[in-house]
Amino acid sequence: MGNSVVGVDIGTGSLRAVEIDGARKGKPSVVRYMEVPVPEGAVKNGEVAEVNTVAAALKQMWSTGGFKSRKVVLGVGNPKVLVRDLTVPLRSRREILAALPFQVQDMLPVPVVDALLDFYPVKEGTSDSGPVVSGLLVAAVKEAVMANVTAVQRAGLTPVEVDLLPFALNRVLSRGSRSAGTVAMVDIGATATNVLVATDGVPQFVRIIPVGGSDVTRAIVGRLGVTPEVAEAGKRQIGLTVGSGAVGHEEIVDIIRELTNDLLNSLRNTLSFYINSRNGQQIDRVVLSGGGSNMPSFAAALGELTRLPVSQENPFDNVTVAKNADRSVAPADPGDLTVALGLALGSIA
Repeated sequence: MGNSVVGVDIGTGSLRAVEIDGARKGKPSVVRYMEVPVPEGAVKNGEVAEVNTVAAALKQMWSTGGFKSRKVVLGVGNPKVLVRDLTVPLRSRREILAALPFQVQDMLPVPVVDALLDFYPVKEGTSDSGPVVSGLLVAAVKEAVMANVTAVQRAGLTPVEVDLLPFALNRVLSRGSRSAGTVAMVDIGATATNVLVATDGVPQFVRIIPVGGSDVTRAIVGRLGVTPEVAEAGKRQIGLTVGSGAVGHEEIVDIIRELTNDLLNSLRNTLSFYINSRNGQQIDRVVLSGGGSNMPSFAAALGELTRLPVSQENPFDNVTVAKNADRSVAPADPGDLTVALGLALGSIA
């Protein structure tokens, strides 16, 4: 297992991990996966708030799940991460990264010394001043990232890379034949919704919307005085249901619709912005992932609002899963492991 690595998705309510064996180049094999809960408040908005608590949960995961590799790839994709279009002079990657602090300091919400910067090149071109490369600037608040890294280290693991969550989505949802055309990938997490638009598998646009499924749960709890468990069950079982399925649950349905409409409109506006900023380039379809996307009728509502085909896909369809992988420890919805799988895929040769 010298070539294996584990992608770890640190979420508000749970930790999810997928171990990939990259020994067979071009044919990655999933050998282990698991999800374990974390106590409320241990992770907030994708950022570790209680380092020791999360470290203990990671230790439990490694012990119970039988993970062999101690090399970990982490993801970032919360409201403290900024992703914007950026065009810079065409240089080597090292030179581009060295120049970023001087070029983007006016774009950042924090001092440049408090941010981690990266640049994802998309295409080369020319300008009046010479050759240029256009791509995506990624800037994350250093403190938020380092808390997650510290939790992993205290669990006795070795973080080898920190990756952007939307890029992880793209590796899974644009894999193989799925890459054709222009696809909008929407992952609805607990506290943030990550959106990535890719053309033929190449990322073109990223936005992180600070709204997620837990906003709906909290609203139900606050307004109806029910427990979080009852609110979560109502969200997952009723969702945007209309007709006989909603009879007797009208109050919950009204709250869900109110909160969900805000997210749906944000998604529509985000996709419209992409189209308008790309000279009318059209989006062919939308692919949903993340726990929040499982609300009944959400996919249909997004499709009606955007007038685009909307689907959910099994992240394991285009990878090999080892025969001895313990399927009993996987979450009920395989889509919950999409991000962790994508993080692991990004690290193998």
